[in-house]
Amino acid sequence: MVIVKSKKKVIIAMSGGVDSSVSAWLLKQKNYQVEGLFMKNWEEDDTSMYCNSTQDLYDTEEVCNKLNIYLHKINFSQEYWELVFENFLDECKKGNTPNPDILCNKEIKFKVLFNYCMKELKADYIATGHYACIKKINRKISLLKSYDMNKDQSYFLYTLNEKKLKKILFPIGHLKKIQVRKIAQNISIKIAKKKDSTGICFIGPKKMQSFLKRYISEKKGNITDINGNILGTHDGIFYYTLGQRKGLGIGGIKGNSGNPWYVVEKKVKTNTLIVAQGSQNKYLMSIGLIVQNCHWINQKKILFPFSCSIKTRYRQKDILCRLEYIDDIFLKVFFIKPILSITPGQSAVFYDEHICMGGGIIHSRIPLL
Repeated sequence: MVIVKSKKKVIIAMSGGVDSSVSAWLLKQKNYQVEGLFMKNWEEDDTSMYCNSTQDLYDTEEVCNKLNIYLHKINFSQEYWELVFENFLDECKKGNTPNPDILCNKEIKFKVLFNYCMKELKADYIATGHYACIKKINRKISLLKSYDMNKDQSYFLYTLNEKKLKKILFPIGHLKKIQVRKIAQNISIKIAKKKDSTGICFIGPKKMQSFLKRYISEKKGNITDINGNILGTHDGIFYYTLGQRKGLGIGGIKGNSGNPWYVVEKKVKTNTLIVAQGSQNKYLMSIGLIVQNCHWINQKKILFPFSCSIKTRYRQKDILCRLEYIDDIFLKVFFIKPILSITPGQSAVFYDEHICMGGGIIHSRIPLL
């Protein structure tokens, strides 16, 4: 009697976009047993302002019908609210600028969803349409940057660990975006030209301030220059981020240089927004930062000090830096050259060339002055 080995079962997280759709098709070409899963993480839909999960679900169902794969539907809205959104609001109230995409990957996609797929759906692997690569290097399963440097999403994935990486697939990590869209067109998927989603899971970045006003009450305060001169008022410092230019309402005030005003500091205790002129002004510059709660993907014990490269925001070019140990919670990072707009609450992610080592949350910056 001949026993035929069964296919490995993969659950692909599908969003109705071209990346996850092509990922599903690629997995089928590799002879996996592929099933799709659509997550609803946000209960409120407003097609005029925020993302419309109804349309995304419809697009996902069309793709799954086209590819002949079964689609699971699951609502993780409560988990998202408790594990991601409440943390996001708390950090905003502290004057920080958190990145909920990273927390969503950590707590929802690669914890809640991961466990659901492994335990309830008996999957061998979970897959997503992220632009990143997984490779065995020196006997370790490592997270690497995508082949497409313009789309690389390893920055958002630094909270993964080696154990989970063994059970994760990123089918399009070796492709460029233009290739992914071409595949979608070749297999006649209707969403081949669908616009990429931007911003956090439920809202684009341009509408962030109006969105936050639905959950955080206004708290008016002064906008001052670095010398304490009052230039105007704001509705709440949590609506603004360091380096922000638009939406300050003081554009008519020319100041000494006549250059646009930028947020350079948020003083929570006095509820004051401090601004300075010029996109390259010295008050926006930092020579380093303090990072907290670092997570390392592969190494359990790190020998400090050491040099590597860093990203302090998505799509930023790598900057050489040096890491120094402070204690088990905090590390000090010095840049090879000053960086603009270091933002507490955001993530600092470390790289050894193309390998993502890990990262942590920016606690504070070390100013140029």
